[in-house]
Amino acid sequence: MIFDTHAHYEDRQFDDDREALLASLPEHGITRIVNVSSTLESLEKTRRLTEEYDWIRGAYGLHPEELTDALSQCPETELQNRVRACCRLPKTAAVGEIGLDYYWEKDPEKRNLQQTWFRSQLRLAREENLPVIIHTRDAAEDTLCIAKEENLGEIGGVMHCWPYSVEMAREYLNMGLFLGIGGVVTFKNARKLKESVAYAPLESLVLETDCPYLAPVPHRGKRNCSLYLPLVVEAIADIKGVTPGEVEAVTFENACRLYRIKE
Repeated sequence: MIFDTHAHYEDRQFDDDREALLASLPEHGITRIVNVSSTLESLEKTRRLTEEYDWIRGAYGLHPEELTDALSQCPETELQNRVRACCRLPKTAAVGEIGLDYYWEKDPEKRNLQQTWFRSQLRLAREENLPVIIHTRDAAEDTLCIAKEENLGEIGGVMHCWPYSVEMAREYLNMGLFLGIGGVVTFKNARKLKESVAYAPLESLVLETDCPYLAPVPHRGKRNCSLYLPLVVEAIADIKGVTPGEVEAVTFENACRLYRIKE
């Protein structure tokens, strides 16, 4: 069995075949999915998916790149209340995805906005007793600084689509966080990620797609989906020197621990 800990099946790229694709996943061994919101609109779309499919749970939060747009549509207090209300739904797995992304954002004020909301959503997770799904890109130092100041280890969660070095991975592993590993691990140029996978205990890794993005080789550049996760399993197994079956079993158990699901 495979647990996809991070997917975006509400995305418009699945509009033409979403129902058929999702219906096919259990027969291919994909038995658990967490659908992760990122925008104001995706909060409601994720909720509906959790109601339509027994084996899909939801994560609710605002992606750092989506904050400006969300705040243009909804007053800040109302936006915070909407996220909190979603986090209290019965099949909520986590607060996410949240974090920092400086790749495109160079404006200091908007970076400060990202930091403020990152802290706010970490505190929401603490208050609601939920783990977090953290997105971080080109923001290693600020992400770690806020993680330490907000005692992230006490909240728990996963570093989504792990992008940094072994040295940085060690910081989060020491906090008890998981590393999310997806299709990028199959890329030839993913040296830092492969080194992190080799370093981290298998018990600290979880599988994810981030679909429709980041499809593994040989599907790189195409729409990603959970059906491609066996390719990620094989890549991890090769790096760790274990069988694909062991990777599937251990990462499934890890995902249940991450999201506090009793199997």
